[in-house]
Amino acid sequence: MSKTMKTNSTFKSRQISISIKQHAEKIYEFASNPENLPKWAGGLSSSIRKIGNSLIAESPMGRIKIEFAAKNKYGVLDHNVTLPSGEIVYNPMRVFPNNGGSELAFTLYKRHGVSEKAFEDDAKIVKRDLKKLKSLIEKNKQG
Repeated sequence: MSKTMKTNSTFKSRQISISIKQHAEKIYEFASNPENLPKWAGGLSSSIRKIGNSLIAESPMGRIKIEFAAKNKYGVLDHNVTLPSGEIVYNPMRVFPNNGGSELAFTLYKRHGVSEKAFEDDAKIVKRDLKKLKSLIEKNKQG
């Protein structure tokens, strides 16, 4: 939960999803591996390293800390991002079966103080990153 989140309010949100021609387990395996983030999540990380129990990434926002949900069998890829300001941003993300392939869904929140333009720009970055992930996974598809 974000440090800035007020108890009785909700953020405007947008669901961004993409269909991928691969089994959910394979997508989860790739996307949940922090070492793969720089390959597809340019909006989040251009490099990543582990320091102690923390994942530290160089991002367009500056140096950030990323904490992923524990490994699970449900395809939950939720992650918290601690921004350089200290604000913690919760990012819900999940991969789930869709017939012979999968659906990857990300919920983008418009945090307090974020302009409509910045929210739209963030949505474009998330969509671009999901398309990159789709391309990598479908290009390297193995059974």
